[in-house]
Order: sequence, then C-alpha cells, then structure tokens
Amino acid sequence: MALLAPTSSLSKDSYSVSSTIRGSKLQSQHTRFRSFRGSNYSYLTIKASRESLGLTQQLKSNKLERVVETEDGSDLFEDMKHRFLSFKRQKYLENLEHYQNLAKGQSPKFLVIGCADSRVCPSTILGFQPGEAFMVRNIANLVPPFESGPSETNAALEFSVNSLEVKNILVVGHSCCGGIRALMSMNDEVDKSNFVQSWVVNAKDARLWTKIAASNLSFDQQCKHCEKESVNRSLLNLLTYPWIEEKVKKGILSIHGGYYDFVDCTFEKWTLDYKEDNLKEKNGRVSVKNHLLWS
Repeated sequence: MALLAPTSSLSKDSYSVSSTIRGSKLQSQHTRFRSFRGSNYSYLTIKASRESLGLTQQLKSNKLERVVETEDGSDLFEDMKHRFLSFKRQKYLENLEHYQNLAKGQSPKFLVIGCADSRVCPSTILGFQPGEAFMVRNIANLVPPFESGPSETNAALEFSVNSLEVKNILVVGHSCCGGIRALMSMNDEVDKSNFVQSWVVNAKDARLWTKIAASNLSFDQQCKHCEKESVNRSLLNLLTYPWIEEKVKKGILSIHGGYYDFVDCTFEKWTLDYKEDNLKEKNGRVSVKNHLLWS
C-alpha cells in the first residue's frame, strides 16, 4: 500500500500521486486530495481515499434519515407515544383484569362494517370498548354479494359469524362519503384499472335505485340518498351468504343498518325485518323495523 506524506514545501492546494502494480501493465491512478496548511496529519492513505466515498454516502444517508424523522415524523409519533402511555395508565392498568381476559380470547357481540373514512371511527362514535365489536372498515362501508368471490370483507364475515358467533351485524354509512360520491360520478362502463371504481361498483344497485327515486334532486342530495340506500343494499347482500341467511332466519343473528351524519351529529339506526317472501322478490326492497333517530 502506498503511503503519502504531505510536504510543507507544496504551495498548491492539491497534488496527485501514481501507484504501480508489480507484474502488470502500468496503470496511472490520479487521486486528488485537498491539502491544508498547518495540518497535523502525518500520513494519508490511498485506501482511506478509496473508502471515503462510501463513508460519505453512508453518513449522508444517516443524516437524511434523521432529518426525515425529525421533520416529518418525530412530533407526530411523540404525541402518539403520549396518547398510548395515557391509555396504558388510565385504561389498561385500571382495567387490568379485563384486558388479561381479552388476551385469552374474544367474544364480541357485534360485527361492525364501517367506512375507512378517518372522520367516522365507529368506536369513537358509538363508544365500543376493546372486545365488544369485531371491526371491518373499507371504502364506503360496502358488503359485496356472495358471488363476487373472496375479499377481506367476506373473510371477516365468515370468521366473525361462524367462529366468533356474533349476534349482530351493523353496517354504518355516513354523510359526505367520498366512495359513494365516486359511485354516483361513474360512467356506466367501469374502469377496471381503477381500484376505487372496481370496488364501489358493488353498490351499483344503490346507484340505480337512487337515480330512479331521486332523479329530481341535486347531485349532492342524490349522494346523500345513495349513502343510505347503499347501506340497505349491503344488508340484502349479507343475505346472499348462506350461513348468514340461515342464522337470520333462525333468529340467532340480527342485521342492522346505521347512518352517521357528522354535519349535524345525528345517528339513524334500523333493523332488517327478515321476511322470506318479501326479500326473495325480484325488486329486493328492504323491510325494516325499529327505525330510530338519535340526535
């Protein structure tokens, strides 16, 4: 390995060196170094110069990671940490026996199908505590029909109804739903490369009924009508699952709809009135009971 000794007589700010590899064609490698007058360094090595680029890149990368963490995430996660620790002190430790029992298993009474919208968390709105409700959240709180094939939503249906044996299924729609707005804005031809359209088309019947029943209303009013109609379509779609319909028919499973209007903070709740002769008709209109408004 060639060693370089800086010379005090150099007047320029840089110099070059050449190294020869024994037994091979002479190769000239010019490596430029910055010299500093009055430096206390005695030796510089070519190895150090060759490794400096990788080291610099690593340092820059580490610095970038720290900057990203500081500028984009640290405050948010610091706040999240305090909220978690507050939950641990005020909820978890004060109800330790309950949480220890949850660690052994779950037996929720509800399956709640809600929208992924960040403004409509079912646990916050309806006060569900850990262990009370099995949650499914997707775009526009939709239940696809049985024949649509596997999805995360019907996998959750199968597990919660057949394994956890929930007694109630609650589908919760909400005001100002972007998914329903996308549904109402669609052309008749679905763009299959568009994931949102490919999903919300599960509520195409709700769109059709809305166009028939509310054609004289403004687009915004039609969307609000469809937000509720899509909940009823999902209630009917639930009955396309044989093991759900069987339990509903026997009276051991109830199906409910809900609608949260966060503009004026009201909540509507209704229960599907299962009557085989009505629900098997081609028009598939929904018969409900216990329709309540909480305001």
